[in-house]
Amino acid sequence: MASFSSRGPNTIEPSILKPDVTAPRVNIIAAFSESIGPTEDESNKRRVPFALQSGTSMSCPHVSGIVGLLKSLHPDWSAVAIKSAIMITARIRDDKGKPMLDSSNEKTTPFDYGSGHVRLNRAMDPGLVYNLTIEDYLNFLCARGYNQTTIRLFSDKPFVCSKAFSVMDLNHPSIEVHELNGTVTVSRTVKNVGPARSTYKARVRSPAGVTILVNPSILEFEKSGEKKRFEVKFESNSDVESQEYVFGELLWSDGKHNVRSPIVVMH
Repeated sequence: MASFSSRGPNTIEPSILKPDVTAPRVNIIAAFSESIGPTEDESNKRRVPFALQSGTSMSCPHVSGIVGLLKSLHPDWSAVAIKSAIMITARIRDDKGKPMLDSSNEKTTPFDYGSGHVRLNRAMDPGLVYNLTIEDYLNFLCARGYNQTTIRLFSDKPFVCSKAFSVMDLNHPSIEVHELNGTVTVSRTVKNVGPARSTYKARVRSPAGVTILVNPSILEFEKSGEKKRFEVKFESNSDVESQEYVFGELLWSDGKHNVRSPIVVMH
């Protein structure tokens, strides 16, 4: 992970993990304008069609290209479904299978890479996706404290807020629980975009000092496009130092597809 890459936690809404993913961005061979030299200095008279570039301007076209390819392959997928496919299939290890490191050779966390490093081939066939509707976003705004008058600015028809909706229930591919004190339960819904008949089993790597229960722990799908809802219960089980972030993951697998969600908990 490059030193200049944006890091979490999310200061605006702590219940949504940021960043989402990471993509190639350092010393990338890219097409280059021949109207200026590769050092972008007026004294440099060289002109080259390609140059090594670094920064967001490199990772952005990587992800944009992946989105374009996924939309061509799955024209019926929403932007949220495409984002989900990219996130849940990302990897958190390097090319040698070792934990991803930052530029100081320190082990990274989801606050550095989000869900991980993008993998197009896996994203083309993710198995499951987390989708969102307009109603989900409006309920999120309600949970954030927006009143009915303000909500009307975002909706062209009357909308009644769900009193049972929590900001942590936004159907995001990652899960973050901010300030766990006792027990917290969040809900998620996944959509089957893989084989018609498939069975997914949950596997959890719990963060330090936290017990996690997934209900149900097995999801059985009978058709493509079918949706299943599940709950994740978090319980603090130790006297971990206050204000400490701990990390884990939830993995749904049918033996072929591995649908991974990073988990972040702050005690």
